[in-house]
Order: sequence, then C-alpha cells, then structure tokens
Amino acid sequence: MSILALSFTIIFIMLTMLVSVWQKLGLERDIAIGTIRSAVQLLLVGYVLQFIFNSDHPALIIVIVAFMITVASINAGKRGKGLRRISLYIAAAITVTELLMMGLLLGLHIVEPTPQYIIPLSGMTIGNAMVVSGLFLNQMKREVEASKGEIETLLALGATPRRAFQDVLKRSVKSSMIPTIDGMKTVGLVQLPGMMTGMIIAGADPVEAVRYQILIVFAFTSSAAITSIILSLLTYRQWFTSDMRLRSM
Repeated sequence: MSILALSFTIIFIMLTMLVSVWQKLGLERDIAIGTIRSAVQLLLVGYVLQFIFNSDHPALIIVIVAFMITVASINAGKRGKGLRRISLYIAAAITVTELLMMGLLLGLHIVEPTPQYIIPLSGMTIGNAMVVSGLFLNQMKREVEASKGEIETLLALGATPRRAFQDVLKRSVKSSMIPTIDGMKTVGLVQLPGMMTGMIIAGADPVEAVRYQILIVFAFTSSAAITSIILSLLTYRQWFTSDMRLRSM
C-alpha cells in the first residue's frame, strides 16, 4: 500500500467526525486524538519491530514482551480501581499465561523461535488476556454488589472468604470468557479474523492462513481461561479487610 493510498483512509475519520458533529455527540476531539495517537504508535511500533527482527537478539524480545505485559496490566488495572496492587496481580496472571502459551508453542515446535513469530503471537495472547482481565474485574464488581447480602451472611456463619466468594468467582470467570467463546462459535462465518485476513492479503495460501488462525483461536481460548482463573485466585482476598469483612469499594 502506497503512502498516498494510505492517506486517503483519513476520509473514514472525517466522515466519522462529521457524523459526530451532525448528531452532536461531542466525540470529535476524542476521535482526532485517537487517530493521531494510533497512527503515531503504530508507526513507531513498525520501526521498533523492524529493528528487533533485523537484530534477532533474545534480550530485545524479552524487553518488548515485558513492555506489552506492563502496558496491558496498567490498562486492565483501571477496571479494578479500589483494589490494592491490582495491576501487579494482573501482570502476574498475564505473565503466567504468556509463559505457558509460548512454552507450549515453542516446546512442541509449533512455531519457530524467531521474533517474527514470538512477538506477534505474544502480543495477541497478552492483548486477549488484558481484555479478559478487564471483563473479569468489571463482572466481579457487579457480582459483589448484587451478592453482598449473601456473602456477608456466609461470612457471619463462619465461611471462609474463599467459600463465601466461590459462586461469585465462578460467575465472573464464566462472564469474562463469553466473548472468547462466542468468537469461537462464529469465527469464519461472521468475520474473517485479522491474522488470517492479513496473511491472505499478503499472498499466503488461504488454507495455510486458516491453520495459523486455528492456532490463534485455540490459544486465545486457553489463555482466556488461564488468565481469568489465575486472576480470581490471586485477587479474591482483595475484596476483604484484614478481619475478614467485605471491603467497601
């Protein structure tokens, strides 16, 4: 794609801003900032990845993956405002998920141990784990508020925080995985996923592109389950005070 052709895509942004003005949505400023930020960020990432791919140094791969996890944890941690050290717990859950996913992919020789494979797959895994973490925390807040009386009754009857929170945790984990599971059910029928589409546009064989997409779908589902379960185990005590009372958020 030429720079000139790419510049024409700004028309889509202009149309969106015109609709916002027409409907008085007040989104013009956010759209403009988002457009500039996304373009600058993606261009910078492109040059950084080009440098890493050319250098092929393991330390650089570790640095970029650690940076992804840090940004993802901070962003998802905003959903858990009021919970102590929540970003650290999210980082731990995402790190474990990333290590398990890449360990299996590399250990079973499913993908090659090169930056061209590790970084994109890690980015997709970490991004999916970030979304799942945010969904889990949002649902936890709603579940705790809705089940406050039930939880406090169980605590008064001598139940441990873990037992009092068991049903809430289960519902929250299930809810955080719904988008991933729904995506599995409709992949290829409702939409052609980004990785598969990109490979086809780049000239890859469609069947080969589908194989890689199946890999991503299965990895996403597994990472979603692992992230939400680990996060539930690490954070449920954060909803209680030191004397085992339900914390007021």
